[in-house]
Formats: sequence, structure tokens, C-alpha cells
Amino acid sequence: MRALRKSLALLVLLVSACGKPQAPPARSADVLRVASHNVHFIRMTRARGPWSLADWEARKQALDAVFKEADADLVAFQEMVSIGPDENRDVNLARDWLLSRNPGYGLAATGDWRRFPTRQPIFYRTDRLRLLDQGWFLYDAPEAVEKERQRPGFWLYFASWADFAGPDGRPFRVYNVHFHFRDGAKRRRAARRLAAHVTPVLQQGMPVIVLGDMNALPGWQTVRILREAGLHTHDPRGSSFHFNRGLHFLPAIDRLGRAPGVQLVGGPWGLHGKRAGDWPSDHYPVVADIALP
Repeated sequence: MRALRKSLALLVLLVSACGKPQAPPARSADVLRVASHNVHFIRMTRARGPWSLADWEARKQALDAVFKEADADLVAFQEMVSIGPDENRDVNLARDWLLSRNPGYGLAATGDWRRFPTRQPIFYRTDRLRLLDQGWFLYDAPEAVEKERQRPGFWLYFASWADFAGPDGRPFRVYNVHFHFRDGAKRRRAARRLAAHVTPVLQQGMPVIVLGDMNALPGWQTVRILREAGLHTHDPRGSSFHFNRGLHFLPAIDRLGRAPGVQLVGGPWGLHGKRAGDWPSDHYPVVADIALP
């Protein structure tokens, strides 16, 4: 009974601590603030319930509030997709809502959904950054992905990327990644594919930033693969995924990766807690300040 009481007390402590909003420190004008946020998909075919249209209406103010609070120069989003009854992705409620509420941002790492998956866009400040190029790639061979697509519950995992000219005009690249939530082999394969894509970019001397939901704990092989490829990885303190309940049971699975020449000035910080009375998502935004070489 004593052990049960201790466990319950710990659970109450975890929940209460996670409910307190945490804001990043004031930003400096000479740094680049970057962020990553898995905002969870919206099921437009559901009127009510988790991740339904009603749920979206309840939490969209919170999502906008934490986006403004992050005050980032660029934000890599994962699962920013509104799923309807078919493959059509013309409607993207979260993307369009944030763009309408934050007119100083442009959209990168996206395109016509028939040719460019739109669920991992990168928002960027148009007064500080200029988009140079963009693209995306699958972690698996196209024929393997097509075979997977026939299975129930298929979810497309891929990396999107964008090249920007920074405030001083020099180019850098941002990768926005989402690795498989359950299959460790697929996560490791994704990390190897990302490493293969990043390596020649690093060899060219281009500054590289990797942001996203890796669904992997800090010491796992998935993360070690990226370190072995030459990236430094950094995790926020505490959890970045909270089960949409404010529960901090796991270390961070969302993180920042950077090329050796990119300096980490501050963070990463996890923006814990509710905003506007609700959880923005089941993940917390991860925010960091960097300096480009």
C-alpha cells in the first residue's frame, strides 16, 4: 500500500508539474530561433472525439498561442494534415489557420499534394529568411512504400527539406523529419537514409539543421546513426510527448540536430503546459537558438 501511495503521489506530481506553461527566454536579434512541433493530424470525417473537427476547434487557439510564444524564425511541423474521406489534401486546417493568424510567415517544404506530401511544411519568417530550394524523399524504396500503402493504418513517413538564405544572405539547409512511431527497424532505416542525404551536403560545407519527431529516445541506435554521420543532437529537458494528458513518462523524442559548424546558443526548450485552456497537441514544441557559421 505504501508503494502504491508513493506511485500515485509521483503521478500527481508529474501531472501537476507538466500543466504549468513554460515559455522560452527572450530572443536575441543576432541568433536564429528554430522550432519543431508535431501538431497531430485532424480527422475531418469525425465530428467529435479525439483529433476530430470538434477537437480541432477546441485546441486551435492553443496552437496559435504557443506558435506566437515560440517566436521562431522557422518552425518544422509534423503531422500537419487534415484527413478527409479520400486522398484529396487541398484542405489543411492547421496550416491555413496558422498562416491566417501569422501573416509574417511563408511556407516551405510543401507543394501540390499529388507530387509533394504536404504534412511536413516549414514555416519561416519572410523578413529574415529567403527560400532558395525545397524537396522531399522517402525513407524506403517507392515500391516498398506502395506495398505498405495497401495495409490498414498506413502512414507515410518521409523527410522534407528546404534551403534558405539567412539574414546575412548565406545559404543553409533544414531537414524536417518524422520517423516511425512503433517499428524500430523502420526508424533505423530512416536514420540511415537521412544520414546518406545529409553527408554530401555536409561535405559541401553547407550548414545543416535537422528538426523533427524521431520517435526515439536519446540513447537509441536511431539517434546514434545520426551522430555517426557527423550531426550533433540535442534534446529538451523532460518529455516532448505527453500523451495529450500532460504526462511526462518518457524522455524527449523530438529533437534538434546540427552540423558541427552550427552553434547552439540556447536550448532546446520544450514549451510545456496548456495554452488558451487546452493542449495544442500531444507533443510540446521544441525551440532552440542557433548561430550559423
